[in-house]
Amino acid sequence: MRPFLLLATRADDGPADAEYESFLTCTGLAERELVRHRLEAEPLPEIRLEDWSGIMVGGSPFNMITPEHAKSAVQHRVEAEVRALLDRLVEADFPFMGACYGVGALGHHQGAVIDARYAEPVSAPEITLTDAGRSDPVCAGMANPFRAFVAHKEAMSVVPDGVVVLATSSSCPVQMLRVRTNLYATQFHPELDGASLGHRLSFYTGHGYFADDELARLQAWALTQDVSSSWAVLRNFVAVHAR
Repeated sequence: MRPFLLLATRADDGPADAEYESFLTCTGLAERELVRHRLEAEPLPEIRLEDWSGIMVGGSPFNMITPEHAKSAVQHRVEAEVRALLDRLVEADFPFMGACYGVGALGHHQGAVIDARYAEPVSAPEITLTDAGRSDPVCAGMANPFRAFVAHKEAMSVVPDGVVVLATSSSCPVQMLRVRTNLYATQFHPELDGASLGHRLSFYTGHGYFADDELARLQAWALTQDVSSSWAVLRNFVAVHAR
């Protein structure tokens, strides 16, 4: 099997390594089958699509809605590299799965409006598959509705032509989407369980996702949430696209 490539952008080693472990667990892939490249540390190398089964993008501290003048040089570079890569992936209809940051990147690339209207605090909302989602192989076997962890400052508020909404919720209308046949993105985090979310939150106190004095409560709450159905997205993506 050709490996999958995970593009990461988390600057701190703790959450970056934990995210990689979470993707390994939820995809069912071994390290040799899921190669990680940390974009915030090194520019994107030349990618030959024929060498890979698919490409995934994890979450990020970067936001599309950050004013251009306030973005760091690293964020400008990462956005340009991801945009250029998506040019190729969309044209080739190449397997892609973006989680949280990935939905903003893919949506923005397709002309969606990304803004703060449907930002969500740390929570596990009830998410419903649309008719398109119920028939999509990457959503196979999922409960409907299901719960998944979210925490984001921006989301898609206007869906452009060519974007198929696969899952929605009352708090955020675009929780999962598809472009063409093989490019997917989720607003929710299909790689997280309660323990991994609690661990990630410990690195993001003071970043505006929750009040500083809420950390212990949120970590305890996360352990009580059943988000197991959301993990099927990653395992299904791999099963459909491994080659």
